[in-house]
Amino acid sequence: MLEKNVTLSWKGCVQGAVMCLPVIPGVIALGAVFGTVAAQQGLTFLETILMNSLVFAGASQFVAMEVYSDPLTMGALIAMIGVTGAVNMRMLLIGASLRPWLGQEPGYKTYPALFFLTDLNWLMAMAQYDKGHRDWGIYLGSGMLFWCLWSLSAIPGYFLGTLIADPKAFGLDVILPAFFAAMLVPLWKGKRQTYSWLIAGAVAVVTWLLVGGYWSIFTGAIAGAIAGAYIDE
Repeated sequence: MLEKNVTLSWKGCVQGAVMCLPVIPGVIALGAVFGTVAAQQGLTFLETILMNSLVFAGASQFVAMEVYSDPLTMGALIAMIGVTGAVNMRMLLIGASLRPWLGQEPGYKTYPALFFLTDLNWLMAMAQYDKGHRDWGIYLGSGMLFWCLWSLSAIPGYFLGTLIADPKAFGLDVILPAFFAAMLVPLWKGKRQTYSWLIAGAVAVVTWLLVGGYWSIFTGAIAGAIAGAYIDE
């Protein structure tokens, strides 16, 4: 059943953007590191900016750079598409969870807005949704801010990224995981979430130990979704 009184306002967009403030350093650092990686892999400045702005896929971009070759071959291109699709498969589940909120809005509004969907603004938006907020500007405003920061941060990273190529040296790699962990707290509603989260985490860890790479994101998301669907309160 779709929710009533769904709105979109400038105030909601500003609220969503303000909620992003604690994680801005981490987003900028990761975007800058991608600029460095792209430069090292042989991408031009224009190619780097276009990829960062048009793909806007975070971890998937780093995975794609691992299999990128210069000159780009058909085999490498297919591999890039495959790994990017696998890592981003979780977006099918994340996007579906927004249906109760955005389903009443016309497609010309919601479908373009899905371009700005990330793990971070989804977590923030769903936490506010569970509190009774129905202004989806919270989702849109935070997503647009993340897109702007991610797109622009590649510029200094491309030219000066060697200075922050290792975010661990500054502790910046901890910001985003800590934010994810903190945002899980208001989403917890009982043992159903506890069990599904534990199963998702266990499957992800086992996958990372056995296979490595970024497949753990995909397997953990699928395992958690299946567990959440079949575990009763």
